[in-house]
Amino acid sequence: MKLYYSPGACSLSPHIVLREAGLAFEPVLASTKSHKLQDGTDYYSINPLGYVPMLELDDGTRLREGPAIVQYIADQVPTKNLAPANGTLPRYRLQEWLTFIGTEIHKQFSPLFNPAMPEEGKKVFKDKLAQRFEWLDQQLEGRQYLMGDNFSVADAYLFTVSNWAKPMNIDLSQRKNLLAYRERIAARPAVQEAMKAEGLSK
Repeated sequence: MKLYYSPGACSLSPHIVLREAGLAFEPVLASTKSHKLQDGTDYYSINPLGYVPMLELDDGTRLREGPAIVQYIADQVPTKNLAPANGTLPRYRLQEWLTFIGTEIHKQFSPLFNPAMPEEGKKVFKDKLAQRFEWLDQQLEGRQYLMGDNFSVADAYLFTVSNWAKPMNIDLSQRKNLLAYRERIAARPAVQEAMKAEGLSK
């Protein structure tokens, strides 16, 4: 398998999950700025939408969208318990979390990365993110992970997008449950390996 990624982007989520799963894969750097691979290949020829992540299977099949990719990876190694079994209510709870993270956290950050977005516009999105992080902090009360005591693919996704709070000047210092949760995730060996491989930590 190949994972097309850009350092620190939302592709860090499937990168973490692949390492948690223990599956063999080749990370392929796809710059979100130049939209070229290191060998000069136009990334648009691989993903016409131009963004990461993209998972390419050994037979050449390509899968887009982080929440779909992480569930696919989890289902390859059911004994790792990275996602509940398909068709069960806990699986729909996982999908509920993945959808919330994608629409209410990930997409609220997108305008903040746009240099053309005026500051007053950015404030609207920052205020919305602050509300969502406050709600998340409440949900994490008494929980190790989003799904309870077990790490799941949703945790890899939330960890990834919440990493963007600091560079975007969103203060999480009062979110004690969220901060403790982030520390737990950051301490996982697979997370440390992925962060190091992307040049995000030493």
